[in-house]
Amino acid sequence: MDKRIKEHAEILCDWSAEVEEDDKVLISANNQAQELVKALYEEIGKRNAMPITVSSNPEAQSLFLEKTEEFKTPSHLKALYEESDVFINIKSSDNLRALNNVASQKLAKHSKSMKPIQELVEDKRWVLTQHPTKNQAQMAQMSYEEYKDFVYDSIILDWEEIYEKQEKLVKKLEEGKEVKIKGPNTDLAMSIKGTVPKNSCGKKNMPSGEVFTAPVFTSVEGKISFDLPIIYQGKEIENTELKFEKGEVVEFDAEKGKDHLDQILEIDEGSNRVGELGIGTNRGIDKFTKNILFDEKIGNTIHLALGRAIEGTIGDENKRNDSAIHVDMIRNMDNSKLLIDGEEILSEGKFFWEK
Repeated sequence: MDKRIKEHAEILCDWSAEVEEDDKVLISANNQAQELVKALYEEIGKRNAMPITVSSNPEAQSLFLEKTEEFKTPSHLKALYEESDVFINIKSSDNLRALNNVASQKLAKHSKSMKPIQELVEDKRWVLTQHPTKNQAQMAQMSYEEYKDFVYDSIILDWEEIYEKQEKLVKKLEEGKEVKIKGPNTDLAMSIKGTVPKNSCGKKNMPSGEVFTAPVFTSVEGKISFDLPIIYQGKEIENTELKFEKGEVVEFDAEKGKDHLDQILEIDEGSNRVGELGIGTNRGIDKFTKNILFDEKIGNTIHLALGRAIEGTIGDENKRNDSAIHVDMIRNMDNSKLLIDGEEILSEGKFFWEK
């Protein structure tokens, strides 16, 4: 076994999920991730905790979704999640396009049915991670060996040091009232007054490297374009443009996937509003790989998410934008600026601490 797999498992158990004695650990993975699952079982055993694995199979899921008309929250799966203390979700699909032929309306209905389970996860210790696969390497336009290096170089890091660096940005957001994003085809403003920024340093996502919050969703005004593709449920939306008024999308366009974007915006009341503003800081992730777990952490990007605001980021005085979806949209900031109360925080690809 590649020694980096064991290091990955140690980081997940020690730093990310903080697995403790007697914890009931639920691992979600498919056959492509068996080496990481084995390493996790070894680490969980060292801690006298109790692991169980549920298999994820996108191709089987696709067949189920195609044949099903009525979607209900699976009570037996919900019971398993209720009884678990820790969740480790491993991305390692061998078919990244398995859901492409499933109608967007069905995907949306299924997302709504799974919302109660997602809410259970959010209230406990959880982490989402990636085990490198050949298909993911192909999607990233890398050789398998290159992709493994890319993945582990972004995971096997000093996460305490990263936490300290990102705290500088957290403080700027805590003290700030308004964020503006300016650049080509972009002039967007939003209030962050009373919101709670979070330091994403590997506790929920691994790899990580971002700071995020939930803007006051009714305050988003102006227009913004996203030069990196939006990938949601296996489908791509390219060169997206959105215009907001009083927090709602009132105009939109895309060179590719406009119909899919339209369906996303119509899913529910919160799907056409912003639930998250994120700022990627990870300089180790320097390539767009069509994998949101990595792409939203790229060090010279910002992202907005349509839909559900993440619990704990809203603030006591603000209302939460609620939705069955959370769809990240990424913008490269090489030729743009992010300002907090007029101060340049990220300008032309550099943070204020890098100048």
